[in-house]
Amino acid sequence: MSLLDTLRRSLRSRALLAPELEDRLQALSERAPPPTRNPHRKSRYVTVDVETTGLDMHRDKLVSIGAVSVVGGAIDLAGCFDLVLRQDESSSHANILIHRIGGQRQLAGIERAEALLQFMEYVSHAPLVAYRAEFDRTVLDRALKETLGVGTMSRWIDLADLLPALYPSNENRTMDDWLAAMAIRMIARHDALSDALATAQMLQVCLHKADALQMTCPQHLIEMTRAQNWLGKR
Repeated sequence: MSLLDTLRRSLRSRALLAPELEDRLQALSERAPPPTRNPHRKSRYVTVDVETTGLDMHRDKLVSIGAVSVVGGAIDLAGCFDLVLRQDESSSHANILIHRIGGQRQLAGIERAEALLQFMEYVSHAPLVAYRAEFDRTVLDRALKETLGVGTMSRWIDLADLLPALYPSNENRTMDDWLAAMAIRMIARHDALSDALATAQMLQVCLHKADALQMTCPQHLIEMTRAQNWLGKR
């Protein structure tokens, strides 16, 4: 039984995909995950942010995904990921005012299965990085399981957990606090790609600090995130 079959059985998926999508998903599931013990300069991270039809991560629909690769500590500006998923009906006017993705763009977006598979192929099992990652992870995992029958397949690093561990004497509590402290300019708030790009710049600062503290590889950051989350420190 393949990894894809095992994952699908464990999730009791009912997803029915076109053969071409099934083949791509199968190829992705058979791809070996990248080593997590390589130094940061030889590792790839993917920062991610999502926009949704509301604030309920367990019910509201995924509208857009933005993601940015950080390879060897450098942001790959030429290879950013940004798409809008097609909606059966556009979200409310109040919701559109927040993320500024108009009704026509939502109705003309990329089909859900294709969009999510493109995202999975872009990530290619690299560690996923977000600020307050629980929201992004829950929304993405729910959409992926409902549509493709699998979760994100990646380890997650939450900067809201990691930053206090790297800077224990700092009193910053929000992403905006940290952005201001790091002198990082947010291009457009509540835009998935803009938020992912800001997160990528925060990650660059984290990687430099982590190296100085002998946290030299993705596995160290994953373990620290898990430890901080378990301790309830944010």
